[in-house]
Amino acid sequence: MTSTRTKLRRTISMLVLAAVVVVVALAAAVLAGFLFWSAHEIDQSASERQRVRIAQAVKLQLDAVPRDQESAAVWDDAVVAARDRDMEWLAFNIGSWTYTYFGHDESYVISANDEVVYVAHDGVTVQQMDRAFETRRELIEPIVAEVRRVAASGYLDTPPHIADYALIDGLPVIISAIPIVSDTGNIGQRPGREAVLISVVRLELDYELRMMQRYMTEVGRFTTNPAAGADLSVMPIANRAGRIIAFFEWIPYRPGAELLGRTGPALAATFAVVALLLAALASRLRRALNALEHRRIEAERQAGHDPLTGLLNRLSFDRLFDARLSTQTPRDAPLALLMLDLDRFKQVNDTLGHSAGDDLICAVADRLRDVIEPGDVLARLGGDEFAILHSSFAGQVEVTALAHRIIEAIGRPFRIQGSEAFVGVSIGIVIADDEIDSHELSRKADIALYEAKSAGRNRSAVYREAMGEVVQSRHSVEADLREALRVPGQLWVAYQPLCDSDGNIIGAEALIRWTNPRVGDIPPARFIGVAESSGLIEQLGEFVLRRAAQFGARWPGRNIAVNISPAQLRNPTFPDRVFAILAETGMNPADLEMEITESILIEDETVVAGAIRAFREAGIRIALDDFGTGYSSLNYLQRYPVDRIKIDRSFVSQLMTSNGTDAIVQALVTLARALGIEVTAEGVETREQYEALLAMGCDTFQGYLFSAPLTVGDIEVRLREASQATSRVA
Repeated sequence: MTSTRTKLRRTISMLVLAAVVVVVALAAAVLAGFLFWSAHEIDQSASERQRVRIAQAVKLQLDAVPRDQESAAVWDDAVVAARDRDMEWLAFNIGSWTYTYFGHDESYVISANDEVVYVAHDGVTVQQMDRAFETRRELIEPIVAEVRRVAASGYLDTPPHIADYALIDGLPVIISAIPIVSDTGNIGQRPGREAVLISVVRLELDYELRMMQRYMTEVGRFTTNPAAGADLSVMPIANRAGRIIAFFEWIPYRPGAELLGRTGPALAATFAVVALLLAALASRLRRALNALEHRRIEAERQAGHDPLTGLLNRLSFDRLFDARLSTQTPRDAPLALLMLDLDRFKQVNDTLGHSAGDDLICAVADRLRDVIEPGDVLARLGGDEFAILHSSFAGQVEVTALAHRIIEAIGRPFRIQGSEAFVGVSIGIVIADDEIDSHELSRKADIALYEAKSAGRNRSAVYREAMGEVVQSRHSVEADLREALRVPGQLWVAYQPLCDSDGNIIGAEALIRWTNPRVGDIPPARFIGVAESSGLIEQLGEFVLRRAAQFGARWPGRNIAVNISPAQLRNPTFPDRVFAILAETGMNPADLEMEITESILIEDETVVAGAIRAFREAGIRIALDDFGTGYSSLNYLQRYPVDRIKIDRSFVSQLMTSNGTDAIVQALVTLARALGIEVTAEGVETREQYEALLAMGCDTFQGYLFSAPLTVGDIEVRLREASQATSRVA
């Protein structure tokens, strides 16, 4: 009986043990199967993410080459250097700069006549340019011809470019072509016949390291002969024609396989050990998945953020804007979009360099972060452009107040690389009341921004429907003005006499006039502002200066006044242009008087101050126009060498009224007299005004009482008559 029970117990124990063994075996098998399946799925998911990330990095690298080229190709100095074959300039700004800063291995500059102007390899100028170019001719000439065809069809701001993959000496490269164009529009170029900058970037170790560092891609390389084997992943790289040029192969990260490698020995252990390992494995699996997820999130964050400031980039901002608009309800506070564009940023770049410009952009971003309110969205759209999405506001007054705080914050000096930098900001505002189209709202904000800049910069403007019509009108005027500057016959210069206290003509002020063949005479008030905002004011100002110098050369001893725009004074080459025109026309510098506005003085720019000193040293006279209407200050008159002030017509028209204008004008004249500065009164229209100003001590007079603006023929008749009368008296 005992033996039977013992056998039964043994049998039961064996069955239990067998059951346990079976259960453990099944559990081990299920566990092993689950682990292998999980590892495979993890590897597949990781492999797909790697492939997508690498494809995006390759595309972004291809797009980055022409953007890098723009820093050297969209530049007046580059146009002049390519045209004049300034090898020293090209060697520094094309050969050395693009190689050192962007990693462009080869650079070629092709002239408008398809001649080789400059060649650099690895940042070093190649002396035998033709021989170096000959080895690349079959590759470069088609892409130059294509970019010329694209450019010839016309473009707005950014010149077209062609970037593609190719093989050079059996090695894969990126080759990119972009026209060399004027950044200010001051240098005339026929579309399609500009000089062309060609950059070649070899897809070798330095390029691969930059790509891996910038986009956190896996360790890999570009090759034309991919290695076979399961340990490498391969992605083909095709050119625009669809032909496979090269392959990118990389060592894939397989977290699942790594997991199995670490846990495989545990499968041979006992179930208890397996159970313990399963717990540890689950923890490790969670950590591995979390690490992968963190890497994915970080990659997405970097792809959606500006690398310089860490702010959202344009793509992320547009997506968020669309999402916010799509979820808006009538109960929600409306959104306000603020478009920001820095004023005078280019001067900082030109004066202190691109590195200082980057530091300034970061400093501006920090100040904007401090000014905006919780819940606002801030983004850098590119260059010196920012955008803010503002919500939960009480109305237009609040968003305007926010814009005012931004203007004040950006207006304070920036300390950049040991120097003080001054910039301003113009802001366009649109309120999304019922509009849910982000593109339309952005367009309206851009129009408001254009209005703010046209109104004088460093201010904000809220979009109104009438602005769209104004912008369209401005575009039409700008197009017609460009044609007028290109085709002789429409623009001409009128001359309004300047008279002394006896009414004798002692000179004249040169005034621009425009007779459009379709609409007739266009008043200056309608096109001067357009010329300033579109960058045409320097070309227009040089036209007036040249005509005035030609006139002044024929009438020596007469004072010829010419209005000078702030844009002209800020240009470092402006004094040289003035002296060249005077030498070319034969006008005596002492007969030229430059009229500047008070607003340019408050900027206290080194370039402006240097230009004024250069003009004074050459004998050119300086007059302060519209004195009394802006930032009139004794400090400016003491700091800057001014020969004459011109009392604005708004004061002259109110003389002999009860509002105290007479006392103001008398004070201005007395101040000028005390400083030894001559005084001219503008807009004198009545005898009473003339006599009152004469009694106050004004030196010269200008206005319809003496003469309206005259054609060059009419004023020369008046000058000859005045000369003959003087001769008879003598």
